[in-house]
Amino acid sequence: MKKLTARIDKERLLLGIAAPLLAIVAAIIVTTLVILATGKNPGPAFSDMLNYGSASDSQVYILNKATTYYLAGVSVAIGFRMNLFNIGVDGQYRLAAFFAAVLGGALAVPGWLAIPLIIICAMATGAVWAGIAGVLKVTRGVSEVISTIMLNSIATAIIAYLLQPGKLGELQQGGTLVSTKPLPHASFLPNINAGPAGSVDSLIILAVLVGVAYWFVLGRTRFGFDLRTVGQSETAAAASGVGVKKMVATSMIISGAVAGLVGLPTLLNESHQFDNSFPAGIGFTGIAIALLGRNHPIGIALAALLWGFLERTTNHLEFQGYDKEILGVIQGVIVLCVVIAYEVVRRYGLKRQQQRVGAELAAQAAATTKKQEVA
Repeated sequence: MKKLTARIDKERLLLGIAAPLLAIVAAIIVTTLVILATGKNPGPAFSDMLNYGSASDSQVYILNKATTYYLAGVSVAIGFRMNLFNIGVDGQYRLAAFFAAVLGGALAVPGWLAIPLIIICAMATGAVWAGIAGVLKVTRGVSEVISTIMLNSIATAIIAYLLQPGKLGELQQGGTLVSTKPLPHASFLPNINAGPAGSVDSLIILAVLVGVAYWFVLGRTRFGFDLRTVGQSETAAAASGVGVKKMVATSMIISGAVAGLVGLPTLLNESHQFDNSFPAGIGFTGIAIALLGRNHPIGIALAALLWGFLERTTNHLEFQGYDKEILGVIQGVIVLCVVIAYEVVRRYGLKRQQQRVGAELAAQAAATTKKQEVA
């Protein structure tokens, strides 16, 4: 049985490598066909993407984008590990960033105190907003998909109502822009200087810490074990004494708390205020990144970097005469190929494992029968 286990572990490793390779090859083939269909040569397009994406200023851009995307991906992945589909990350992080900006603009305390308070406010707002969906699910059986979609719309309406002069907004730039009160300079987070290439958002450190915490809690604690158990089988979890409803609500709250961090790189490192130009849609990008990364902290990081690379390089392709819609096509193709590739490899691996176990058991049965005959 030890040899069988070692063989199965080796096969799992090979299949784990085969899945992303298969997805990348399939995505390149499909993308090539799409570019050819537009009447362009895909060779120069791929070459330009690699050259432009490897430039130092592009690398800084990719890291900054990946920081935000990684936080969104982890937030979504926490729900996925519980078999919950948190579509509300977009509303959660935007509402969290809004109230964090309001608090930060109103604080008149040193930066070393203001910045932690802003972060806590953002996490608390995201947790409360996601917690509403969690409570509705465990008390009334409302699908988190429906409730989080509606909460996204409500969050947008709340921000639109409060972000007005005379409420929590004020006119900026000669009366052409409505925003929250700008953060005082003491609340600005310093960026990491990368020389002529620009500067890296310092909250990349926070993103790394979130990833480490996500890996440790889910893989090394009893809480993480219970969370994964509920995600795989609520019946089995309940039979083992796990409070399923409590775990569902808790995981939604944690997912929302992480979602609250998504807007902070923009708020604390870049814009220093919340206005109508604040980026939207990052929550939905987080869903794609969590799927690409298979809910693993390292996989999500690689997916976030890939997404940032694609945004940087395909936007540049527009200036080279390629259609601007290529970005959306490539992103969709990659997600689709990854999902299909992992499912194909999973089914193949399951079939191979069943065959090996069956063959091993048959060999043991034959050996036992032979011993009995000899005896």
